[in-house]
Amino acid sequence: MILKDRIIPTLFGGIIGDAMGVPVEFKARDTFFIDDMVGYGTHNQPPGTWSDDTSLTLCLMYNILENGTTKDLMDKFCAYGELGYCTPFGEMFDIGRTTADAIIRYKQKGLLNCCGGRSELNNGNGALMRLAPLAFLILGERDFLKRADVIKAYTEITHAHPRAIVGSIIYIELLLRLYHNNSLQKSLQDIHALFQENYSKDHKYILELEHFERIFNTDFLVTKRSEISSGGYLVHTLEAAIWCLGNSDSFRDAVILAVNLGSDTDTVAAITGSLAGMYYKMEAIPEDWLDKVALRPVLESDIDEFYQYCWMKMTN
Repeated sequence: MILKDRIIPTLFGGIIGDAMGVPVEFKARDTFFIDDMVGYGTHNQPPGTWSDDTSLTLCLMYNILENGTTKDLMDKFCAYGELGYCTPFGEMFDIGRTTADAIIRYKQKGLLNCCGGRSELNNGNGALMRLAPLAFLILGERDFLKRADVIKAYTEITHAHPRAIVGSIIYIELLLRLYHNNSLQKSLQDIHALFQENYSKDHKYILELEHFERIFNTDFLVTKRSEISSGGYLVHTLEAAIWCLGNSDSFRDAVILAVNLGSDTDTVAAITGSLAGMYYKMEAIPEDWLDKVALRPVLESDIDEFYQYCWMKMTN
């Protein structure tokens, strides 16, 4: 039951954060205030509509259920962009530039090793936002380096710069530690230690880890709100989500705090929602928010199927 009590709120937490942020995506901080599931706004979508954050997360979840390869996953991303696959109403209305470029390169060459963006400019949060299901896929793997290799493989198909991979590792490792009821501060300290223990000081991941140093500082959570950025840069997204979780005492407050940071509201709130869902569990997620989520019955059924898959994988 522990597994079920973590999978469902983690995935629904991300969906809710995404849907909360969609109507105000790209809006400047303090030009609005959101404390409920509303609609229309930026993308003119009804309340409860989720974006590419959830659609691509579902692509990954379904791919895992089908025992698909990363190539199969890229095919699903293509179907999302072209056919509205895994969208709430059959039409894609949002996609990140780096992900879109990766899909174009994949369609042109059909090769995974050349589709992910490798430039420093390709360090957006478009891989981070979709990876939460991976935490449950690798839950039973005790070897950090093997876990990191899996996370790398699922990140680099769109975001191949080592900074993006480091960010993904931090995020999934944080979910894993929250799964085991570690505190946020201890989880971050343990993650930092894992990097130091497993990679040499000149390894590219250690060099990139410097860009994330702020979240590992013991005083990070007392950082002023004005010093927290909430744009599409993956470092800023991780900082914002961790800061929101650490500066709230409920799922509801964490997501509200995240959405109202402004800018990349759907992704910051989706990452925050996944972390807060793992931390606070399902009973903390407001039922009135869940009721408004588009295709809730379908999502409940599919997430339960994913839970059953993960349970069988763990017990076999």
